[in-house]
Amino acid sequence: MDLDAKVTFVFNTTFVRPGKFFLSGFSNMSNVKYYYVFLCFVYIITVLGNVFLLFIICLVKTLHTPKYMIVFNLALIDLCGSTALIPKLLDTFLFNRRYIVYGACISYMFFVAFFAGLQSWTLVTMAYDRLIAICFPLRYHCIVTKNAIVAMLLFAWLFLLSLMAFMAGLIDRLSFCGSLVVQSFYCDHAPVYRLACNNTSLNNIMAYVALITIVCIPLILIFLTYVCIFTALSRIASREERLRALKTCTSHMILVTIFFLPLLATNIAAVASYIHPNTRMINSSLTHTIPALLNPIVYSLKTGEVLNAIKTFFKRNKQILAAKL
Repeated sequence: MDLDAKVTFVFNTTFVRPGKFFLSGFSNMSNVKYYYVFLCFVYIITVLGNVFLLFIICLVKTLHTPKYMIVFNLALIDLCGSTALIPKLLDTFLFNRRYIVYGACISYMFFVAFFAGLQSWTLVTMAYDRLIAICFPLRYHCIVTKNAIVAMLLFAWLFLLSLMAFMAGLIDRLSFCGSLVVQSFYCDHAPVYRLACNNTSLNNIMAYVALITIVCIPLILIFLTYVCIFTALSRIASREERLRALKTCTSHMILVTIFFLPLLATNIAAVASYIHPNTRMINSSLTHTIPALLNPIVYSLKTGEVLNAIKTFFKRNKQILAAKL
């Protein structure tokens, strides 16, 4: 155990908290530094893409709609989530600073889980927007209002803030009197609480609650939403109208696939059979980083409204610049 460990007494119960944890990262992988350099480029492009999308939505008035409030929220979450994970990851492994103080580890755990949960529930909000747009097109502007979307997004932020704070806070009731090596590339919840030498049953329950909240419930809701959407589309006589309506959902379906498929693959593989720690960490790191990279690209290239807004923005600025000259 670390020499800087602190012994805390709460209600006659002794808790042994370490001064630091050690992040193991990948084991026996040659040229692993190239992977971290790749993640560095992913982060740079993620920041540029999401900042650009936020910038366009803020400045172009035609995008000041409930739908693009959700897209703005997703871009902000992608930016914050990537910033919470990648810079610290690069600092840890590229510069070999693998020890992380106890408090920083808990904060690291909280922010990564919090923004992953927000991304998941933002995709649910997008599915709701598409459901109303296709199933109730005449009532869309009455139901999907700015106030309604703000209320939904604010609820998701506050609920997940409370849930993830409680989950991370439960680590404080654990004693760490054995190994302090976290078998992950960041302070992941399960690898940390499994190091404890006292009862972790409540932490184990919270791990399942978090999994159900972040993955299972959102995925079920999105699936049911698309069942309703495809049922509504099947009643449209014209094939062209069906395809036109379905086209408005393609961006969302791509984002859902990018986010949930790696999460499902990792968890199913972990339950069904043994998965090598390196494989799990690569899958997990890509799950946390690639969606944030691709989301602004998908929305910029697959959504006509955003493309038109970008063209209009640059055309207007070009005309202003020409007039000044």
